[in-house]
Amino acid sequence: MDKQNTPPICNYEGSDYQASFWDKGGREYEDRTEAIALKRLLPKSGHLLLELGAGAGRNTPRYAGFDQIILLDYSRTQLEQAQQRLGNSEKYIYVAADVYRLPFVDGLFDTATMIRTLHHMADVPNALAQIRNVMAPGGIFILEFANKLNLKAVFRYLLRKQDWNPFTLEPVEFVKLNFDFHPKAIRNWLEGLGFKIEKTLTLSYFRVGLLKRIVPTSILVFLDSILQWTGALWQFTPSVFVRAKVIGRDAIPTPGGDILSYFKCPSCGDSLLAGKPDYLECTNCKTKWEVRGGIYDFREPVE
Repeated sequence: MDKQNTPPICNYEGSDYQASFWDKGGREYEDRTEAIALKRLLPKSGHLLLELGAGAGRNTPRYAGFDQIILLDYSRTQLEQAQQRLGNSEKYIYVAADVYRLPFVDGLFDTATMIRTLHHMADVPNALAQIRNVMAPGGIFILEFANKLNLKAVFRYLLRKQDWNPFTLEPVEFVKLNFDFHPKAIRNWLEGLGFKIEKTLTLSYFRVGLLKRIVPTSILVFLDSILQWTGALWQFTPSVFVRAKVIGRDAIPTPGGDILSYFKCPSCGDSLLAGKPDYLECTNCKTKWEVRGGIYDFREPVE
């Protein structure tokens, strides 16, 4: 794939996002409700899970039932923070790459997740197509997206306090490389690519600063957990989770073996990479990809 034609990437390189937004940012309510949603939607166990936009590994421990987890993020520093949190066991594989050029062979993963990441995608159909390609038939994809049709946006539009229309299907970019999406548009994209949506949960009913300050977090989390199931009927919350299944037979167990068998060259698409001391080399186009500090880096070739 021609990298020059790749959509722009939102890069968290050097960011303290985990500490500033999650650990110290008053987001315990959101974090706990997301944990509940993941528990409800994820298979209890599996072979190989791809965590897209893994960041510093906030959600990774929630995938404990899987034999192996690949943490993918465009930012190397985010992956380094994840390493510090999780360690370097064989269970975790750290990969720096962009979602528009996934460096994995087709049909590899029985499960994939993308949480709080899609809202940075300028070309969602392209990103979802890449994910679909690397998933096995019958595989499960857990996707979270920022909802354009949230109640706050609806009321602001009806009161003429915002220009963009929450009822139309096109995404809205409210800040550079930060997008909200209409639930129907997400459904259309997923179904068009061969996914079948099995469940929809709606989260963050009480994402209001005043409420989070005056009402105990445990109460808000409990109420949110009850209301999540209404996602099957309507979606008017800031955050929506869907569980989608790749149409086809039951998921194929991921074979064990050399990690190199998981990868393909993002430049030419060839799946035969030779392992060297500090890089992987494509046996077809001879492009080299750095391996350093336990991180496989497929963002830019090395000389």
